[in-house]
Amino acid sequence: MAKQEKAKFSSQISIKNRKARFEYHFLDTYTAGLKLMGTEIKSIREGKVNLQEAYCYFNNQELFVKQMHISPYSQGTHYNHEPTRERKLLLKKKELAKLESKMNEKGLTIIPTRLFINSRGLAKLDIALARGKKLYDKRDGIKQKDAKRELDRMKF
Repeated sequence: MAKQEKAKFSSQISIKNRKARFEYHFLDTYTAGLKLMGTEIKSIREGKVNLQEAYCYFNNQELFVKQMHISPYSQGTHYNHEPTRERKLLLKKKELAKLESKMNEKGLTIIPTRLFINSRGLAKLDIALARGKKLYDKRDGIKQKDAKRELDRMKF
């Protein structure tokens, strides 16, 4: 039975926020650690995370991620975590100061782009300082993808 339980956990987790690349221009990216509870890391290892609505904000010179949905652990007891609670991000002080100064500019936001498990088994979150795209930017992106797809078809 122990072998069956081990099989459902994966060390190769990489959950991406695909919608973010379409909605934002990425200006700068960082890799941050996460302050998690025990049942949260187990749910992450099962791949039960949604980054679509997540965003980051500052509170007292600390960076938090909000609306990141980590499903409750199925084997958890009454100590199970709340799915959309705020989680603290762990970055160096210089990186936090740089991000906080950039956040004061109009139109910039910090969004999570990818959640993964590193080689040491720790959960990490890639975040990006981003500026929202206008509607015409999104249309240009779609045109470029279609043109590239047509070229690739013609080559084969």
